[in-house]
Amino acid sequence: MQDAYSLRCTPQVHGAVRDALSYARGVIEIEINSATDNPLIFPDEGKVISGGNFHGEPLAIALDTLGIAISELANISERRVEQMLNPALSRGLSPFLAHRPGLDSGFMIMQLTAASLISENKVLTHPASVDSIPTSANQEDHVSMGSVSAIKLQQIMENMINVIAIELIIASVALEQRGIASSPALESAKAACAAK
Repeated sequence: MQDAYSLRCTPQVHGAVRDALSYARGVIEIEINSATDNPLIFPDEGKVISGGNFHGEPLAIALDTLGIAISELANISERRVEQMLNPALSRGLSPFLAHRPGLDSGFMIMQLTAASLISENKVLTHPASVDSIPTSANQEDHVSMGSVSAIKLQQIMENMINVIAIELIIASVALEQRGIASSPALESAKAACAAK
């Protein structure tokens, strides 16, 4: 009766991701232009203020948020792949888009790859910013773990890029099976991929 959420709700999911990207960009722009010295010295006023402007919590939370958002891009992409490969859902496409259904497995392995990357992202999206290891004789008793957030985010992004690439390949094959041309931009991308 109705399309799956991975089709109907793409604008809502992608919109939420865009909102998260905007939030993170705003935090990064503020932090990259902020004073992080400690202590802060105001010679004209004769003041020395010891503070914590160096603390990485704003960045750590923003990077963890980005990891969650980008993971969701990959997650919904893999669900759309399922819609194209599953013969019960694909509305007439060959099972797994195989040229010879039953004799070859088509693009099944690509979906397994996407599912594996999604699973890895689910583990990686646990926020590092909720953890802290006290150091320096408990002087540094709360740290952001932002460097861990950044490292995890890099892997999540690489996984997402691969999942989106899998979806684009499978969508191109599905369009060819249906004999449907796409937009000029997508047809150009398909031609560039076919040339490689």
